[in-house]
Amino acid sequence: QVQLVESGGGLVQAGGSLRLSCAASGRTFSSWAMGWFRQAPGKEREFVATISWSGGSVYSTDSVLGRFTISRDNAKNTVYLQMNSLKPEDTAVYYCAAAPTTTVVRDAIGVKYWGQGTQVTVSS
Repeated sequence: QVQLVESGGGLVQAGGSLRLSCAASGRTFSSWAMGWFRQAPGKEREFVATISWSGGSVYSTDSVLGRFTISRDNAKNTVYLQMNSLKPEDTAVYYCAAAPTTTVVRDAIGVKYWGQGTQVTVSS
């Protein structure tokens, strides 16, 4: 059974940092694109960041550029999202995603597996 399990969410003050982790099990994702999406209350799920299988290509949405960094460790079947300079508008449930492509995943349509989500709350 394939599972993506996120961890690292929590409550942090504005300007603080969090590091999200997504541990995959049930199969290896070393040749898959991985990504992070988020969904705030009353809003649609949106793309945050993505990384190709090799880590050679990374993309982030404009609102997190320079603050969030996505990375992966294929030996551990794990992907990370380092979030710095957090803002209240970053508050959302963050989801890990896996897509069967060697490039990147920036659209939910391409996602085959989702994690259960982890809550990130940034207080002002």
